Amino acid sequence: MANAIKYDDKPWLKSYEEGVPEFVDYEELCMPDFLDRAARDFPEIEALIFQGYRQTYKELKEMVARFATCLADFGVKKGDAVAILLPNLIPCVAAYFAIMKVGGIAVMNNPLYSDVELGHQFNDSGSKVLITLDLLGNRMIDLRPKTKIKQIIYTSIGDYLPFPKSLLFPLVAKKKKLAADVKEARDVYKWKDCIAKYAPNPPSVKIDFEDVAMYQYTGGTTGVSKGVMLTHANLSKQVQHLAAWFPTFGKGTERMLGALPFFHVFGLSTAMNFSVYMGWTDILVPKPQPEPLLEAIGKFKPSFAPLVPAMYIGMLNHPNIKKTDMSCIKGCFSGSAPLPVEVINDFEKVTGAVIVEGFGMTETTPVTHINPFAGGARKVGSVGLPISDTLCRIVDLDDGVREMPVGESGELIVKGPQIMKGYKGMSDETANTLKGGWIYTGDIATMDEDGYFYIVDRKKDMIISGGFNVYPRDIDEVFYQNPKVQEACAIGIPDPKRGENVKVFVVLKEGESATEEEMITFCKGKLAVYKLPTEIEFRKELPKTNIGKILRKDLRKDELAKRKK
Repeated sequence: MANAIKYDDKPWLKSYEEGVPEFVDYEELCMPDFLDRAARDFPEIEALIFQGYRQTYKELKEMVARFATCLADFGVKKGDAVAILLPNLIPCVAAYFAIMKVGGIAVMNNPLYSDVELGHQFNDSGSKVLITLDLLGNRMIDLRPKTKIKQIIYTSIGDYLPFPKSLLFPLVAKKKKLAADVKEARDVYKWKDCIAKYAPNPPSVKIDFEDVAMYQYTGGTTGVSKGVMLTHANLSKQVQHLAAWFPTFGKGTERMLGALPFFHVFGLSTAMNFSVYMGWTDILVPKPQPEPLLEAIGKFKPSFAPLVPAMYIGMLNHPNIKKTDMSCIKGCFSGSAPLPVEVINDFEKVTGAVIVEGFGMTETTPVTHINPFAGGARKVGSVGLPISDTLCRIVDLDDGVREMPVGESGELIVKGPQIMKGYKGMSDETANTLKGGWIYTGDIATMDEDGYFYIVDRKKDMIISGGFNVYPRDIDEVFYQNPKVQEACAIGIPDPKRGENVKVFVVLKEGESATEEEMITFCKGKLAVYKLPTEIEFRKELPKTNIGKILRKDLRKDELAKRKK
């Protein structure tokens, strides 16, 4: 009987593909150790490709050592925080590994954040040094007096380009807003000058496996962004999890599409750290829009591509997809938001690749669930199975303790070696989220009898209409079935009789037109009557995070503000 299945029995293990272990025999090595090993085992393999500029593992290791020496000379000691404010560029990767090499704590920041948001993160982390882009240089020099940052190092998109791009870049860069002059100021240095000045012999620092390696800030959409403390063990064990989950991929054999932003934990772990651990070539895409994504795939032939739904949707709807050979891609990993079934089917037809959906959060480094890649059943709509060494339960939404029967929804809680140490300086927030070693995700989920998990929705996104729980994702999925719809996002809006009604924001595909009535009619028969939207708003685009996740909360916030006027 399905309901007799217990979470402690790990029913998901029977669904693992062959070769995936229940437990991982971890190496207690930190990320800089994995880079050193890749440079030893694959010295001439390209570690990074940027716009055709190629850097081998041997060269990357030397750059990391030179910058680590520079940081030590700047006074960075074990436990000091250093901020990185960069898109996916070669110096972003090198700076990250250099910070850890000297025992520092890396703080990855979003280049599109406002000065107020950045100021909070710099101050909360206590960052002493900042590595940024020339385009942001003057702003950061002006912001510096309000922080503890002493030195600023800036790089340029043009620092590492192949011939003849390297010659042409200075002629057109400023006109195209790809470069900027940085004003003279004390303790402001050029990246390339630092790399040239310092020898590759940083001080030897003993790093403990349980030391904090990073402060990774949450998006802050629900208030002040929190600094998630991730340890060297979290980062190291996460890439070893990924290697265990994809046993058909060998070391030194593949090319990664480095399109997910490295300043976000999903991109950091799956597209950067995992690539280094495996000794793969990482193709860096600093602006993951459809055109540069398709160009990178066509030119540099990645075989593994972790992406988010907006990237898949964007490429499928771009005219260049018809002239881009996508057959190089063997495997895709999708996370951060639900991937509509139609998108999975369409993308797999175009590429011949297999897309596996997964799940995670900043606080879990981030991956906790993935569908089997090869030789195991993929269940479309499911975020998959708990990965090796990861325990999961569904518990009652109110008491947070009682285990829900199989198939019934509740809050997903997770336990494993990828779980954060806590929130920096926020003991109450930590205690609310971490209980007895379990992290309370805030996500409503179910588990089926085969151990596959389904995210129904975020606790706070749930719409209560006429006493019924309505999960926005159910409505989004119906809209994605409409051939005219490119993107859709449902929210709850106040209603004096029912408490809340459903409103859907819709982006139509290029050249399409539709009416509100037509969209609502399309849903009839596909949704329960109480779930039917009462309002449709057509938009040219929807607000998104930098990794392409639609900001449902922002849409709701704006809508409520509009209604109060």
